[in-house]
Amino acid sequence: MLLTSSAYFLFLAALFFLFWPVARWRAPGLALLLFANYFFYAKWDLFYLALIPSCSVIDFFLARGMERSESKPVRRFLLSCSLGLNLGLLITFKYLPYFPFPVGLSFYTFQALSYTIDVYRKDTTATDSILGYLTSVAFFPTILAGPITRPADLLPQFEKARMLLAQDGGRALFLIGLGMAKKYLIADYLADNLVNRVFDFPNLYSGFETLVAVYAYAFQLYYDFSGYTDIAIGSAMLLGLKLSPNFNAPYLAINLSDFWRRWHITLSEWLRDYIFFSIPGLKKKWVQYVASVLTMLVGGVWHGGTINFVIWGALHGFGLAGFRAWQQAKIKLPNWVGTLITIHFVCFAWIFFRAATHDGAFGVLNRIGSFTFSAANISLPIAVVLSVAALAHVMPLKWFERGRDAFAASPFYVQAAALMILMISLQYLAATGAAPFIYARF
Repeated sequence: MLLTSSAYFLFLAALFFLFWPVARWRAPGLALLLFANYFFYAKWDLFYLALIPSCSVIDFFLARGMERSESKPVRRFLLSCSLGLNLGLLITFKYLPYFPFPVGLSFYTFQALSYTIDVYRKDTTATDSILGYLTSVAFFPTILAGPITRPADLLPQFEKARMLLAQDGGRALFLIGLGMAKKYLIADYLADNLVNRVFDFPNLYSGFETLVAVYAYAFQLYYDFSGYTDIAIGSAMLLGLKLSPNFNAPYLAINLSDFWRRWHITLSEWLRDYIFFSIPGLKKKWVQYVASVLTMLVGGVWHGGTINFVIWGALHGFGLAGFRAWQQAKIKLPNWVGTLITIHFVCFAWIFFRAATHDGAFGVLNRIGSFTFSAANISLPIAVVLSVAALAHVMPLKWFERGRDAFAASPFYVQAAALMILMISLQYLAATGAAPFIYARF
């Protein structure tokens, strides 16, 4: 079930009405959420019902073993078992050509590993509730494309008595509607009418059109991914659960480090906490530079095993190392200059992220370097959508919050009418339906 499909919203509505009557009782509420998780996975493939529960049970008992043992060798062995299990799954299904890649496995493994590593480091205590752990590590809104939600963040929420205030429900519906609009009206429109065409056949377009397509892809990716995140966070909010934010106007970043504090925040934090800080000798400056490169190479390979993702990760790794060196030199630039440099570096790296092959990426770069000009394929609707995307991205946060709170405070029939108009508009404007979310393939 795609999170933009009618089947998903019927599923979410049914779960909502079944969940709240039993939410006051912890065990029935968790059991229903766990059933919903596995039902959601089974709609993709029954293979999930063998893979996810069995791996989760093993990790649960490995964490319990680490919690009870004071022996460092024993704890290291148990952690090694969890690392071997989860990384083995990821490598087997994601990078070996003999096996189909289960949707969402990357996000599941990162969530599972965050738990066992945190228990090993004694940053959290192992839960004694297998029902709570199974529910938290496989929470259905996050499994396809995040945000990466650590079980240690969800488990305490399961212990609290939950209630859904009317305004919280309104905010949740606002986020879901916003996510749908981002996906259909901006991301998919730019993809179908410009980005896919240019990246597939760059030689058919002028250098200017190709450059515009690169900027369009930057917005397509942002609105596609942040749209999914809005739907996921809104879905969890309807069940009384809070997920971490995943974006904060990333294209307004004043440097590359700032960009990664704003883009895919939960992945950035995961890489920082479990890769960067795990590298020994970080007190030495040169080790920090090497660690930045290695961390982003891991991030690149996590997205995919092709050379393009390695190049993309390396670009960001060396970019972060270069920024650290720049900081050490204590050379300052105006913020607007830093933003201009950062956005163009990020867009340059996106070319390798988007292109299907190494040759395809250099084909796009060569076409931009031709310095040919024609805007025949940049239609007025494309220009309007790009302009809306850019303006919405720089909109002050307080404007967004005011709009969200005004929607949440409006009568239910106003909310229903607004959502109905949105859905009809989306169906009219996107008659072919939504494309799969980009990050679902990672």
